[in-house]
Amino acid sequence: MDFNVERNTFLEGIQKTLGIVERKTTIPILNNVLIKTDNNQIRIIATDREIGLISDYKADIVIPGEITVSARKLFEMVREIQGDVINIKKMDNNWVNITCAKIDYRIPGIATDDFPEVPDNQDVSLSTIPCSILKEMIHKTFFAISNDEMKVSLTGVFFHMEKGLIEMVATDGHRLSIAKTQYKGEMLSNIDIDGIIIPRKGVSEIRKLVDDETGDVQLGVTKGVCIVKKGSTLLRVSLLDAEYPDYHKVIPEGEGIRVQVDRDMILHSLKRMSVISSERFSGVKIKVANNKIVLSSTNPDVGEANDEIDISYSGKECEMGYNVKYLIDAIDVIAEDSILIEMREAYGPGVVMSSGSDKYICVIMPLRL
Repeated sequence: MDFNVERNTFLEGIQKTLGIVERKTTIPILNNVLIKTDNNQIRIIATDREIGLISDYKADIVIPGEITVSARKLFEMVREIQGDVINIKKMDNNWVNITCAKIDYRIPGIATDDFPEVPDNQDVSLSTIPCSILKEMIHKTFFAISNDEMKVSLTGVFFHMEKGLIEMVATDGHRLSIAKTQYKGEMLSNIDIDGIIIPRKGVSEIRKLVDDETGDVQLGVTKGVCIVKKGSTLLRVSLLDAEYPDYHKVIPEGEGIRVQVDRDMILHSLKRMSVISSERFSGVKIKVANNKIVLSSTNPDVGEANDEIDISYSGKECEMGYNVKYLIDAIDVIAEDSILIEMREAYGPGVVMSSGSDKYICVIMPLRL
């Protein structure tokens, strides 16, 4: 194998694989990326057996072939190279020679025989979603994914699409975040997705694909795998085989005590409360009465904090406690200038949503403070 490729192009291709390759594994080849040549292009493949990435890039192929090499070492080497074009050559005993101008690296590779197969699934029906929409929905749900591996179904996001209505849900049992949108653009296919659970790591890799918000991404499902395509890159994510809980039961019925407040003002106030919070004492009391919101937090190990925000409110007085970090996370993802906070007495759940939009809602369980 012998080829020449633009340094920046190759660096981008290797960088895309770093979130997928296994850092700690008993299978050394999973630390590697597979590089193979094909019709004046190279194909870079990475997998951890649950997630697979395939990307094609233009290159000048001198001798066709394939090899696997350490993704991280290759990235570090190419990152430090100063030059426009890099030559990659497979040597005897699977060693790889990387040269650019006077720079010469040699690293050991591993033969491709034991590298897991990553199908490119060209025959799967796909629907088109604007990258900007998918990025926003991930942004508004990712923070609520559970880290508890004992609750498998909660360690990913629930994704549902029907007739252009796209819904994404995440919960850790203490809070529930729902983002939805009605996309009315032209779809390449009118397929529906009945409800899949995409694992946290898979969602993280999808987010990288759509991060620049340019163009569209194509998405489909086949045999327990979510396929995401953008340009010359294809991502395969194995779905979680679990039943997602009925989150509709968590959404409180009827309207509670609802107050409208400036998003930045309440966010900064909550961050001031969080300064004295700790893992043991993470609560904040919120009291609404007489055209103001009063926030207070007490931590025996640190001290106390109090703050007050003027609002337009003349309804019933109400005071409830919540996890301050959960409130910050829920409000931080809202782009609008004004938000709604809905409180309920008798330790009912609180709700955070953007004012004038039903595209996002976050339900937060109260604390007894």
